[in-house]
Amino acid sequence: MTDQVRKPSLNRRQLLGATAATGFALTAGPASAAAGESKPDLTGKSILITGCSSGFGYLGALHYAERGAKVFATMRNLPRAEGDALAKAASDQDLDITILELDVLSDGSVSKAVAEAERRNGGALDVVINNAGIGTGAPVELQDMEMMQLLFDTNVMGYQRVARAALPKMRAQKSGLVVNVSSQLGRVMVPGMGLYSSTKFAVESMSEQMAYELVPHGIDVTIVQPGGFPTKIWENGNQYTAPMLERADDERKAAYQALVDGALRNSGGSTDPVDVPRAIADVIAKAPGKRPLRLPVHPGGKPQLAINQVSAQTQVAMLGNSPFGPWVKDVNERS
Repeated sequence: MTDQVRKPSLNRRQLLGATAATGFALTAGPASAAAGESKPDLTGKSILITGCSSGFGYLGALHYAERGAKVFATMRNLPRAEGDALAKAASDQDLDITILELDVLSDGSVSKAVAEAERRNGGALDVVINNAGIGTGAPVELQDMEMMQLLFDTNVMGYQRVARAALPKMRAQKSGLVVNVSSQLGRVMVPGMGLYSSTKFAVESMSEQMAYELVPHGIDVTIVQPGGFPTKIWENGNQYTAPMLERADDERKAAYQALVDGALRNSGGSTDPVDVPRAIADVIAKAPGKRPLRLPVHPGGKPQLAINQVSAQTQVAMLGNSPFGPWVKDVNERS
């Protein structure tokens, strides 16, 4: 009887289908949320974005610049074709986009890029968007220490490097916005997604704590929680997952055969990735002190909403009457 209780209800085919995207119902929904799109004016805003070679970063650089922002689009390993393509798109549309080299794995690279953006901007940046990240598949046991370190160094420590580089000047001017791109999988998890969820859970907690601590400095923090969108994160992640599976021993792989079979994936779905930059632009345009702590973005299901709500209630209940109460209430009572 005990063995029967422990057996998962999903069969092999269902498991493979569940792990083929970012989660069970996370890619469901209409193709786009563009209908009724707002067009916030970002004129005068300076925005630095990481991970602009593709996906939300590339699309966001163009979107914010189209709204009037001065954009510093960063990516590693310049020169590269993606940088040339973005530069051409900016030139063709007469957009204010400066492309800078930034590798989130390098303290020196991050410091140099942020300092150059501040120099060109003539002072502190208005917005920093931590977007660069990687994802891998396969069960947790198969995520060796080499892969685990790279995941956390990129998805968590990379965000910290960029924030630490930009915050001193933001604090000096008593204003700014840090946007950290997380995921629905930073609140809920799906078997077979490896340690990707773990890194995004870390981003969630790090960002929320930062949000409280920056209230006295007039700096907002927003955590973006995209659902499933057809970007290249999982396709790119295969370059890490495949050699990781090669390194794994046969006994470990055999123990999780169905999940291993679905570990290499191409992101799909019919959703519109520009929905995420659109939502971020709306947040940037909001008045300081009115920006939400968490921003779920997906035209379909958002399974993390209940968790977000109970988390905010719990934080206020725990710390609302403490010396940190004003900070915690300020952050969690925004909408």
